[in-house]
Amino acid sequence: MRVENDELERICQRKIEELTRRTFRGQENLDKPLEVTDSNFSEVVERNRLVVIDFWASWCAPCRMMAPIIDELAKEYSGKILFGKLNVDENPVKPAEYGVMSIPTFLVFKDGALIDRFVGAMPKKVLEQKLAKYIES
Repeated sequence: MRVENDELERICQRKIEELTRRTFRGQENLDKPLEVTDSNFSEVVERNRLVVIDFWASWCAPCRMMAPIIDELAKEYSGKILFGKLNVDENPVKPAEYGVMSIPTFLVFKDGALIDRFVGAMPKKVLEQKLAKYIES
C-alpha cells in the first residue's frame, strides 16, 4: 500500500511540475523575440499559449523592415504573446512543413495549434490589429 501511495505521489508531483512549467515557463516575459530553430520549434509552440513565429532571412528586405517592428511588439506584448524568429536559410524543415513559400511569413499559434498566417511586410498598427483578437480571447 505504501509503494502505491508513493508512486501516486510521484505521478501527481510530476504532473504538477509539468503544468507549472507550461503555465509559468510557457508564457515567459521575454522582451525580445526568441530564436526559434527546427529543433526547438515544437517545444516553443506547445509550451506557450500564444506564439507568433516570424519566418525570415537576412537577405530579405521586407524581413529587415519588419525586424524592428517585431522587436517592439515583443517588448510591448511581453507576457501576452511570445514572438519567435526562425531563419529559413538555417532551418528549412519547419518552413517546408508549414508551406511557407514567401517571407516574411508570420504564423500564429494558440495553445499549440496554428490559427492564422500573415504574409508580407506590414505597418506595426496593421499587425497589432490582426493579433488583437487573439490576445483578448
